[in-house]
Amino acid sequence: MAGGRSLGRGFGWLWAAYAVSSLGTWLAFDAFSLIAVVVLHAGATEVSLLAASGLAAGAALAVPLGTWVEFRPKRPVMVAADLIRCAALLSLPVAFALDALGLGQLLLVSVAVAAADITFNAASGAYLKSLVPPRDLLVANGRFEATMWTATALGPPLGGAAFGMLGPMATVLANAASFLLSALGIRAIGGAEGRQSPPDSPSGRPRARDLRAGWRHLLAEPTLRPLFLNTVLVNSLIMASAPLLAVLMLGRLGFAPWQYGLAFAVPCLGGLLGSRLSRRLTARHGSHRILLAAGTLRACWPVGLAFVGPGAPGLLLVMAVEFGLITCAGVFNPVLATSRLELTPPDRVTRTLAAWSISTKTATAATTALWGWLAALTGPRTAIALAGALLLATPLLLPWHEHARRVGALK
Repeated sequence: MAGGRSLGRGFGWLWAAYAVSSLGTWLAFDAFSLIAVVVLHAGATEVSLLAASGLAAGAALAVPLGTWVEFRPKRPVMVAADLIRCAALLSLPVAFALDALGLGQLLLVSVAVAAADITFNAASGAYLKSLVPPRDLLVANGRFEATMWTATALGPPLGGAAFGMLGPMATVLANAASFLLSALGIRAIGGAEGRQSPPDSPSGRPRARDLRAGWRHLLAEPTLRPLFLNTVLVNSLIMASAPLLAVLMLGRLGFAPWQYGLAFAVPCLGGLLGSRLSRRLTARHGSHRILLAAGTLRACWPVGLAFVGPGAPGLLLVMAVEFGLITCAGVFNPVLATSRLELTPPDRVTRTLAAWSISTKTATAATTALWGWLAALTGPRTAIALAGALLLATPLLLPWHEHARRVGALK
């Protein structure tokens, strides 16, 4: 299977839409926090609450949307989610121009964007499964993964420069434009799309509580359950450490903002490497072994961040740790995304992906708040070390016993 093979015109448009929206998102990385600090002069507590509350409220709002999306054509939902994100973001520069911007509006926009993110991702995963033949799912997910890491490497440095030279709303406007372009790209795919009937609702209408079918599938499927629990915990602990590392590096250790950005931009090249290796390693060793190996290795790196010091040695340590972590994640993530689609029946894909995303965002919000409190008691370095130590235990949650049930039974 050649890595450069075409997956069809429809996938080409979907990939282009993903690429432009990913670049816009990473251009605006941490834009809300920067606006809160630079424009609204918010303190650390307010910024932490803004980040955690936006994720949690967005996840709660997305709960009833998961079932609603399951039984509707996915492309119109994806276009609508893009347009909602575009409109919500555009409200910020308008309010800024009118000198009416406040933390309350930032919170409302972050909630709307988070809910639309979850809805879009759930719908796009289900749409991808219908758009691409099963044998090409890993190739497609590998291309998405490589695109995401490219945007992650380029976006934050460019966004930081734009923020400094063009003002605090430059990256917000760019992100809004990227969602508009994404909507146009998805609209251009064209073609008819089927609509499923909700089998579980006597009234014929999907109910919010039907999203429980997604969680039931995740917790009942013997391979997905450990992968789900492992991923939620790993992502939460990694993301909870991120703001603490920023405080440590930019505050006590005296790194300049450009050095901090460089420390995380350069290692994203590991994501490109990992996504390129993922398909080849899977073809040679099988998806189960790659999930175990890459899932274990990615948990071994973050504890090294507790030992970061000042100057060039500290900067190189952060780069090395992040490069190792991101490379392993680049291998792991496409295989996980593909296995998740293969192990989920077509009539539950959207609800399963929504349940997964809602759980991850809620757990990340709670863990981020908890680790902020822990850092206030013990210091950021100790809190980072504790997160790294807990991550070392997360491989125990991986599916170490291969089950007789094969993903082909669900195809």
